[in-house]
Amino acid sequence: MKVFQRLAHAFKMEGVTATFGMMGDGNMFWLHELHKLGVKVHEVRHEGAGLGMADGWARITNTPGVATATCGPGVTQLATALVTAARASTPVVVFCGEFPTNDDEYVQRMDQSLFATACEAGFVRMATPESADEAVRKAFYLAKTESRPIMLSVPMDLQQMDWEDDDAYVPSSSLFTPGVVHPDSAVLERAADIIATSRKPVIVVGRGARWADAGDAVLQLGERIGALIATSLLAKTYLSESEYHAGISGTYASHGAIKLLQNADCLIGVGASLNRYTTEHGYLYANARYVQIDKKPHVIMSGVRAADCYLQADAKIGVEALERVLAGRKFRSTGYRTPEVKEQLVRHYDDRTEFPIDPGTVDPRKACMLLDEIVPSHIGLLSGSGMASGISNMMMVKRRDLMQGGHFFGCIGQMMPAAMGAVVATGKPAMLLEGDASVMMHLAEFETAVRYNLPLLVVVMNNEALGAEYYKLEVKNMDVKTSMITTPDLGKLAVDMGGKGAIARTLSDLAKAAKEWVENPGPMMIDMRISRTVMSIPYRRVHYGRED
Repeated sequence: MKVFQRLAHAFKMEGVTATFGMMGDGNMFWLHELHKLGVKVHEVRHEGAGLGMADGWARITNTPGVATATCGPGVTQLATALVTAARASTPVVVFCGEFPTNDDEYVQRMDQSLFATACEAGFVRMATPESADEAVRKAFYLAKTESRPIMLSVPMDLQQMDWEDDDAYVPSSSLFTPGVVHPDSAVLERAADIIATSRKPVIVVGRGARWADAGDAVLQLGERIGALIATSLLAKTYLSESEYHAGISGTYASHGAIKLLQNADCLIGVGASLNRYTTEHGYLYANARYVQIDKKPHVIMSGVRAADCYLQADAKIGVEALERVLAGRKFRSTGYRTPEVKEQLVRHYDDRTEFPIDPGTVDPRKACMLLDEIVPSHIGLLSGSGMASGISNMMMVKRRDLMQGGHFFGCIGQMMPAAMGAVVATGKPAMLLEGDASVMMHLAEFETAVRYNLPLLVVVMNNEALGAEYYKLEVKNMDVKTSMITTPDLGKLAVDMGGKGAIARTLSDLAKAAKEWVENPGPMMIDMRISRTVMSIPYRRVHYGRED
């Protein structure tokens, strides 16, 4: 057995079922062996996109995704995707070839450890052939415990050496026993004191609450204390069955929700980081006391602020414990749960501002609402991070099991690969709404989706411009034409790549294409031409100080 074969076997024993990346001299033998072992190898068109797919896989499964690249230039292509995964706290193991140890003048040589550090990733190097097992085990251990991407760098010449050890591989799961974190009783009482003295509490749930399956517990606590329920962007629509669900908290909050959230005197964060966007820089909860529940030892919130009471606990266990303490005190409060508040939350997300619509385009708000209506709830929804995402994030409110936003690094272009990885992870259809500049950045990966027959609908919110820059120039009375970039018919290009495609210049065009995909999900792209006259609500707030 060669070392590359042992490395592949170790990955298989770590539970890996899929990899994403591009083959080169530094990883080709390892990939070949993985294929022989039954691991699904997804060959992509760009290394960064492969890492983006592994990132999307891991965000959905909450287990390490696996990406790969060859040495040198293959590694440098990973930069943006590495930082994005790091900011998303995504566990990913990236198998990277490294230049031979016996050739200091190798053309693709570079110090990959420095590169990994610069990209906020961890780094593990296989220094000897005998350390193959240890290197793989350490990489997966760090990815799981630090929840970030870890680069496993393996010199090419060492991969070709013989593996002599007959011992069974011991996976990283043997190094620790993941347990449920139970709350400290004294801290629990302090949290209950804060909640019991509040009159307008809000519970904000994040993806940690979703991962812990804390939904029923949150609904029960919310009923007891009279709380509004809101979410972070990453938990969008979670628990929206509640009549007192206020939608996303923060940047993408509706005007009606903001008016309510501003008056909160207690904010309970459940599995949510309560970052600057979720709290709108503290503007939403300026007079509230904070109770934060998270399984990490501690979390610093926006503005380097600590919660008034930090309760380290599994989200579900922590909320259930709070409910028991408050029930023991026979505490119950009406809080926000009044007929007047319920009335305010009816269609509070509507945007009634009138805009003239450019000829041959659609109003993106109406288009998003139409898609939300046509596409069934069992189909996931993912969105990017450009200007147009502010529209889809606010206007598409149907409850879906899979919801993902892409604002981790403030970069465009990363959500199409992530959506593909999510579809591979779940095996279920999903819909991505993304801007034209973002899609063009990784357009070649649509062919990857076709090759693997992924049931992904890519809806391009195409205003033929760099949307964010267009409006930033406009507000400064500068020439917006410098931000305008024409695009070809992306629906036709999708067909040329072997998938399905359509261009939508009217709502009826959009409805027809969306219904066709729903009837037979597969790789499809709808080039939805949207009017530049319609600016998202967050952009109107930031750049014009108004919503109308």
